[in-house]
Amino acid sequence: MARDVLAALAWIFVWWLTNAVPMPVTSLAPLFLFPLFGIATAEEVAKSYMDDIISLVLGTFILAIAVEHYNIHRRLALNPGLLRGDAMNAPLLLLGICSTTAFVSMWMHNTAATMLMMPVAMGILQRLPAAGGHQDVIRFSKAVVLGVVYSATIGGMSTVTGTGANLLLVGIWRSYFPAAKPIGFSTWFFFGFPLALLIFFCLWGILCYFYCSKSSSDVLSSHMDKTHLKRELENLGPMVFAEKAVLIVFSTLVLLWMTRSLTDEVPGWGTLFKGNVGDGTVSVMMATLLFVIPSKKMPGEKLMDWKKCERLPWNIVLLLGAGFAIGDGVHRSGLADTLSAWLGFVKTTPRAFTSDNSTTILVVPLLIELAKAMGAHPLLLMVPGGVGSQFAFLLPTGTPSNIIALATGRIEIMDMVKTGLPLKVAALGALSLLMPTLEIFNVDIEIWIFFKNGPTICNNCP
Repeated sequence: MARDVLAALAWIFVWWLTNAVPMPVTSLAPLFLFPLFGIATAEEVAKSYMDDIISLVLGTFILAIAVEHYNIHRRLALNPGLLRGDAMNAPLLLLGICSTTAFVSMWMHNTAATMLMMPVAMGILQRLPAAGGHQDVIRFSKAVVLGVVYSATIGGMSTVTGTGANLLLVGIWRSYFPAAKPIGFSTWFFFGFPLALLIFFCLWGILCYFYCSKSSSDVLSSHMDKTHLKRELENLGPMVFAEKAVLIVFSTLVLLWMTRSLTDEVPGWGTLFKGNVGDGTVSVMMATLLFVIPSKKMPGEKLMDWKKCERLPWNIVLLLGAGFAIGDGVHRSGLADTLSAWLGFVKTTPRAFTSDNSTTILVVPLLIELAKAMGAHPLLLMVPGGVGSQFAFLLPTGTPSNIIALATGRIEIMDMVKTGLPLKVAALGALSLLMPTLEIFNVDIEIWIFFKNGPTICNNCP
């Protein structure tokens, strides 16, 4: 059966890499390949395409569409706190744009966040010349474009819902180690948010160092002043009931995520439902409220309707489902044990693996087997592999978000290399610095036991 899985994986990954058929269609391939190859039943494979993590993604995407529809992201970008005073402060303006992008990216996919925030940033830069202008102006424009794309990547690292890599990592962990404590939203946040915060301020510092000179603020003021930005904010008008309601629903969702499962001493509200409630349950419940609460704009109109949801990124949902199905198939078929034996020669040679997001599906299961061969805790390799795969800062081909940045015409490839290289080094340093905080996942490395049929958790070890 292990050979059957390898054949199926070869088929799927060739289609993914060559784009022979659309990526969402390729993501459906396990639904027919695995039953036909005898790897799993049709029902078993189908379950991978709709579980609590997929529910989490769907609910979050619906909320993100509501945030975009009511221009809440524009209000955040035009933060009144950054518009005080008369003088234009280039580093503070850059910080405001980047921090808003990072925040938005915490709740939606990186590419979606970039597509959402890039027009906002370009609107702010529309009074600045794209070429032939003052060098300080051109450099600041580059800083804003690079800040948006990199902030979207960094912000997504802080939450489970921020990137597909995080979701895949959490889903594969649950699939391989069902007896272990699952990695919930709050658990990941307490590790991912400090990591993202460190990398974010490194990004801001790098952008200010390379692109914001001492005279940048004065030069920017000659092309653009705060009156223009304040006028844009005023054009949005005062917040109406619908916008406030969406913000309340969104804030409530985050609060419920953070408090569902806390500590053994303070278990969280999830215990009231005997552990039956997951992050996906809350996500879908709060998203459903958007279709129930009236918008008070027109009689009978709700905050959301299904027509607005036609833009749901089903390609990402199907990709996640395929990733979970592949992970389960590798584990179920015995290919995991074969890989473990094959990787035995590296028991005494620790290695670090990184990859782009397109190969995370394959890399994380390999890292699990590599950890088993080395006698190490799987999270010690899974987390660097999953998170490190998102450090695609150097080239446009790294992520679709990078291509969006290049397409603005404000930057060149060398600008990405110039900024991305020190940012990648800083990100790797931040990840190495925070790796000891993996204890927050509440898994004791000392009591990890490997059996012949794979690793499991010894919950009652002395």
